[in-house]
Parts: sequence; structure tokens; C-alpha cells
Amino acid sequence: MKFVITNAGELEHEFVLDTAERNVHHKAMMAKMEMEHDDPNSVRLEPGKSGEVVWTFSNAGTFEFACLIPGHYESGMHGPIAVLDGNGGSFTKGTVKKVDAASGKVTIIHEELVNLEMPAMTMVFRVADDAMLDQLKAGDPIEFVAERIKGKLTLTALK
Repeated sequence: MKFVITNAGELEHEFVLDTAERNVHHKAMMAKMEMEHDDPNSVRLEPGKSGEVVWTFSNAGTFEFACLIPGHYESGMHGPIAVLDGNGGSFTKGTVKKVDAASGKVTIIHEELVNLEMPAMTMVFRVADDAMLDQLKAGDPIEFVAERIKGKLTLTALK
């Protein structure tokens, strides 16, 4: 997968792709010393510059992208990346009951969530990307993938 990153800001930034646990460790190290990553899973960018990270995920799971320059992670420069298994993940059918853009949540009446071992019911989910909310409105039939990300049920894919 190719990640193309553009730094449209006025400060230097970086894009680091790893597990959330490893990013916590790297962030702690960077707080103690000024360092720059030179790893295949990261790129550091001056203002106005672009770069890319090409990465092949070898297993399914939840990963994290982050800017680990001190203070940047705390300012919200991080997010989840859900990698599905080779069969495209387990999509579940449902109907959108409510969209709450202010809180980044959607309520869905859904069939059984096989991957989460949950029966059919009505539940509230967070979204992995706020842009997903723009695709949804009450009454829409959807197919979606939900995962546990940092202990929260989160939509990671939509059809």
C-alpha cells in the first residue's frame, strides 16, 4: 500500500506507521532527545513538501499513523489504520438509524457481527475516518466492517 503524505502546514512533521504500542515507545524516546527516523515505515517532511511510505502489511490488525515530533501527537496528529484479512474482511448488513457528526458516531441497526461475536441489535459506533459520516444518512441500508480500536467499536470500512 502506498501512503502519499503532504505537509501543508508551517512546521516540520513526520508520518510514522506502526502499532499504537510501538508508537507510544517511539514518542517517549523522542521526548527525551531530538531524533529523526530513518525507517521504511516513516517519512519526515519540511513545510510544503510531500513524501511517501510504501508498506506491505503481513497480517491483519489495527495499526496507527502518527507524527511523533514532541507535542504533535498530543495535538491530534495520529489515527488508526485497520488492516483486514485477505478475504476483504467480514461485512455486515445494517440500516443507519442516526448520524451524529458532532461526536463522530453513527447508530446502526445491524445483523450479527460475526467478527465481534455479537448478535443482531442496534448499536452506536465510532468511525475510523470522519469522512465516512458524509456518506451516511438515517434510513440508508449499508454494509460495513466494525473492529475494536482502542476499546471502542469503530466502523473501518463501508460499502
